[in-house]
Amino acid sequence: MDILPRPPSPYYTADHDAFRDQLRRFVERDIAPFVDQWDEAEEFPRELYKKASAVGLLQMGFPEEYGGVPSDGFFRIIASDELARAGSGGVNASLMSHTIGAPPIAALGPEWMKRKLLPEILSGEKISALAITEPSGGSDVANLKTTARREGDHYIVNGQKMFITSGFRADYYTVAVRTGGPGMGGVSLLLIERDRPGFSRTKLRKMGWWASDTAQLFFDDVKVPIDNLIGPENAGFNGIMRNFNPERIGLAAGAYGFAKVCLEEAIDYARQRETFGKPLIKNQVIRHKIVDMAMKVNAVKATLEGLAWRVEQGEQPVAEICMLKNLATTSLEFVANEAMQILGGAGYLRGSKVERIYRETKVMSIGGGSIEIMKDLAARQMGL
Repeated sequence: MDILPRPPSPYYTADHDAFRDQLRRFVERDIAPFVDQWDEAEEFPRELYKKASAVGLLQMGFPEEYGGVPSDGFFRIIASDELARAGSGGVNASLMSHTIGAPPIAALGPEWMKRKLLPEILSGEKISALAITEPSGGSDVANLKTTARREGDHYIVNGQKMFITSGFRADYYTVAVRTGGPGMGGVSLLLIERDRPGFSRTKLRKMGWWASDTAQLFFDDVKVPIDNLIGPENAGFNGIMRNFNPERIGLAAGAYGFAKVCLEEAIDYARQRETFGKPLIKNQVIRHKIVDMAMKVNAVKATLEGLAWRVEQGEQPVAEICMLKNLATTSLEFVANEAMQILGGAGYLRGSKVERIYRETKVMSIGGGSIEIMKDLAARQMGL
């Protein structure tokens, strides 16, 4: 919601508005009524991917020749904003895991791979996941330990991956492996299908994102054809880096959407809840909390849209994107905490959007690069 009236936005067109309306109906019909059930079940129906494809959600930003739909960054902001309205980060994370798993295929994969895999993924028939993080290290991609040893026309893959979204039931995994020497120059990307012998998965239970399928992956002498190489051998690090800016903007957009939900829920509750003979919102301390929350939500919105516009102009403002992610995720933590305080006991009960979002705030400030990693990267980009 926009707390203060705004003039027409320079960033959004009639096409953006139409997409928002269509996506809002989809969320209200096919996601929001079921999120409590899916959260408790720690999964959601696979059929949801096909329904998401039917409204054009999965295809955004991918090439038309493979089933995609060209779209700018503002369509993706709208997607994050509208999906957040259901109040379940876990559903969103797994439903949209292809946005980090499939871009390396679209950008660097061989033609056979693009033509076979992308239409299946974008139609919701198949699920795509990205597997980079390892038990021994998260953001230290250059020192990953999973190996792919060349033997004839195959690689033999050994190692583990950790915290992989859609990791248990994905069909296609974009996996970072070490094919060369130490450091970033020895990293490659491989497509590994779920049914390859020696490839196994274990589900992980989490503090939040319960509905998200998250897993640890194990590779034990997994035989993978050399044709499954994504991009040149030992050049996978650059492919991984291509993912980071869009992923971090996406995480910031999601954090903005969830913070806005918390703000709306807090205002609605404060208007309805009566204490000491008057609505809760009539207390100055509550109104001040809401103003502080709205201030942060609107600051994130302005920064997010400004940076999205710069990216559309061809810029790669890495430092600012890192700072945006930190601004958005720390603002979400603040807003969710204040919303929980306003709702009191009602917010502490399971089934409340605020309760679920409150549990899920920490993963937003960890995933895609922690707050500390973002600060360090931003400082380096600034020449500090």
